[in-house]
Amino acid sequence: MARKVDQLLKNDIRPIVCCGEVLEERKANKHFDVVKRQITDGLFHLTAEDFSKLVIAYEPVWAIGTGETATPEQAQEIHAFIRGLIADKYGKEVAENTSILYGGSCKPGNAKELFANPDVDGGLIGGAALQADDFMNIALAF
Repeated sequence: MARKVDQLLKNDIRPIVCCGEVLEERKANKHFDVVKRQITDGLFHLTAEDFSKLVIAYEPVWAIGTGETATPEQAQEIHAFIRGLIADKYGKEVAENTSILYGGSCKPGNAKELFANPDVDGGLIGGAALQADDFMNIALAF
């Protein structure tokens, strides 16, 4: 991931970096370790200036295309964890200004509750974007 991010930044392209765990890792309570490893190994070589050019998307792999989604509480918990990692490395200001999106089966029925969380800055919308009404309702929930 680090080389890809470096290449994107070198070419003035804003990376949207996805992180997340598979179902087995979630069930084994390893999701924090997995996400921490993905973030630190893939991104923490960057300067604070370059890091501030990123968007991070938490995408629980177990929720992509399955119709399953993290609860609003689960989403907030992992988003706050990610923001804490960033604050520990780059400081509170960089952490607060980093966009962290939720990308695991966000749909009209759960968007408002997900987006109400203080550390969920929006959504990385997949299949729901294919239906104009669904996408519009997600956007309105924000």
